[in-house]
Amino acid sequence: MGADRGPRIGLGLVLLATAATLLLGLAQKSPCIPGDWGGKQYRLLCYSDIIPLYHTEQLSEGRFPYLEAPNEYPVGTGLFMAAAAWPVRGFQAFFLSNVLLLSILGGVTSVALYLAVGRRALYFALAPTLLVYAFVNWDLLAVALATLGTLAYLRRRPVASGILLGLGAAAKIYPALLVVPFVAGRLRERRPDEGIHLAWSAAGTWLVVNLPFMLLAPRNWFEFFRFNSLRPVDWDSLWFSACHRLLGDPFWSSRPGCGRTAEVNLLSLLAFLALAGLLWWLRARREPDFPRWTLGFPLIVAFLLTNKVYSPQYRLWILPWFALALPRLRYWVAFAAADVAVFVTRFAWFGRNGVGDPGFEPGWTAAMAIGYFELAVVVRAVVLGACLVAWVRGETEAPDSIEVPRTEVAVA
Repeated sequence: MGADRGPRIGLGLVLLATAATLLLGLAQKSPCIPGDWGGKQYRLLCYSDIIPLYHTEQLSEGRFPYLEAPNEYPVGTGLFMAAAAWPVRGFQAFFLSNVLLLSILGGVTSVALYLAVGRRALYFALAPTLLVYAFVNWDLLAVALATLGTLAYLRRRPVASGILLGLGAAAKIYPALLVVPFVAGRLRERRPDEGIHLAWSAAGTWLVVNLPFMLLAPRNWFEFFRFNSLRPVDWDSLWFSACHRLLGDPFWSSRPGCGRTAEVNLLSLLAFLALAGLLWWLRARREPDFPRWTLGFPLIVAFLLTNKVYSPQYRLWILPWFALALPRLRYWVAFAAADVAVFVTRFAWFGRNGVGDPGFEPGWTAAMAIGYFELAVVVRAVVLGACLVAWVRGETEAPDSIEVPRTEVAVA
């Protein structure tokens, strides 16, 4: 699965691989579907946000997000939740409804990647990260839209690209990051009109999706921004591990100093801007004419490494970019191994401490110390750092140079 050299692989096989991965992901989550958790969501590693949030977000009461109830997610994701909840009743049916819709989005992502880079789409289709996190939350919506937006960009359809990125940003913030390198790429090519069209269509689409709720239910619409501005650091972030080691308390966010949320917000933003700028400068210094759009990969990685929140499903954001910009098997394998290690140690540590479900027996998770989890987080950060170094060194292959045979799409 390096560059597109080697045996040709048809779209049918890519979709089959995607379906197999998602089916295994459903099997992995199946013990938690009945809802009688009592700690098995950690012992069996089958946790999913979708099941408890059916009640938490008041979907079980038939209340429409934002207009009738606040929602901690962006509008695009809230509307997706409502669409999944509309034809069903009960959290089990809601979960399976989401599985169907998210599986379609997984297939759409694989098709978009195949049309862009051919067989390299298998980096997404066969990813252990996809298996583990596809049905944990709703991020495949943003991933599919961002990937389609990237395909439209590569096919020189700036307005379509901007619309898709705007829709993605309405569901999750990260597709908005891609607007910067995509516009920079067109400016570098001396096609400023295309860059401008992309930017305004992305901003306009985001506004069209959000404006009705901004006007009709401003308080509920703003809940996402309020919630995230006040949110303490996430367990999987480097902020958590660093401050735990400094303060000696895994629940350090309630303490003064390092735990002041406003300070962490500012420092994480500054760290992101500094790292992103440094990576851009280093790559441009080494290769002045590098494809600017590939900066999307290090931008996402830099955001995840510096942000105070690194929710489990955020790993899905990176997967398409191993196919698009860093098609190197060793980095993909290293990331997959580190990511699975974080997944296992995270939820096992939750099981040991009864996080969110007090009073149950931890079982095998009783042996999981927080140090194992934090070590896995650090190892994953090192792997991602190595990926950034590889990108700076030019160990990439832009799909502009790859010709995907059109006849290949029709065969398995």
